[in-house]
Amino acid sequence: MISPHLSFLAMILAFAQAASAADLVLPSDAQMTVERATDLDSFAAPVAGFLDGTVPSQTLEGAVTRRAWRIGTGGLTPLQVMAPLREQIDALGYDIVFDCSNTACGGFDFRFGIEVLPGPNMYVNIGSYRYLTAFKGPRSDPAEALTVLTSVTAASAYVQIIHTSTEADVQPPVTTETPSPVLTPPDRPTEVSDPETGLLQRGFVVLRDLDFDTGTTALGPGPFMSLERMAEFLQARPEMRIALVGHTDTVGGLAPNIALSRERARMVRARLIDQYGIDPDRLEAEGMGYLAPLASNRTAEGRDQNRRVEAILLNTE
Repeated sequence: MISPHLSFLAMILAFAQAASAADLVLPSDAQMTVERATDLDSFAAPVAGFLDGTVPSQTLEGAVTRRAWRIGTGGLTPLQVMAPLREQIDALGYDIVFDCSNTACGGFDFRFGIEVLPGPNMYVNIGSYRYLTAFKGPRSDPAEALTVLTSVTAASAYVQIIHTSTEADVQPPVTTETPSPVLTPPDRPTEVSDPETGLLQRGFVVLRDLDFDTGTTALGPGPFMSLERMAEFLQARPEMRIALVGHTDTVGGLAPNIALSRERARMVRARLIDQYGIDPDRLEAEGMGYLAPLASNRTAEGRDQNRRVEAILLNTE
């Protein structure tokens, strides 16, 4: 069996070869979880760690592309994920103006003082992350900014890259070794069987086995293994609180889908209260509609994956 560290060394060698190809390359197993591109926006690029109640930053206006990936390689450090990306950034002509680890960055305060794509698309382990900001052009008026956030858990690594260009027709220099599909449930096997691992290590789990059909709010009779395991987790850890968040496909308008997804989350909350005796004060219920898909809504399979309820851990310690 090949060690994950040896596999990642091979990735680093591939990265070094790819840097000259004018693209910032992620590993072939990097699964893109979200991409948001805006032709005209502003982005505050951090240039120092948390200081005097704020994160010092430099704001750029232009085309902003925000992306996040999950890498299915466990046992890594944030630096092992960041190092090959940093080498490529330097090779592409960027000047690295800020580079820090979680403690030096400012820990919790820095994490919540910067822009991070929402979960489950991006996960930040407060005790294990790194951040980098790089500019291309004069420091006082850069033509481009590139920020990279890496974080790891025992099972996976997460990468967020935000590219800002003040010049027209400049594309973000990010790709993968092979086309990167959107993250799908088969790549997240612990989300139903082991909510404790997902909640404590990544901050969320997908309750994948719940039974909801398009356009309905009725939760099937069950039993659902995900709810049984969730109840066991909450009963064993009475200090923990969670938010149940509903999601839909893109059939219908945004407002009705948000209402639909919220009602589904409320049905799951009611089941945990009524059937398993969980304290209502420990459970919140909200809806996101179709704003955070896991897969393409162009196929029936993708729409089925997007109709889901997630549990998000609310405790910060």
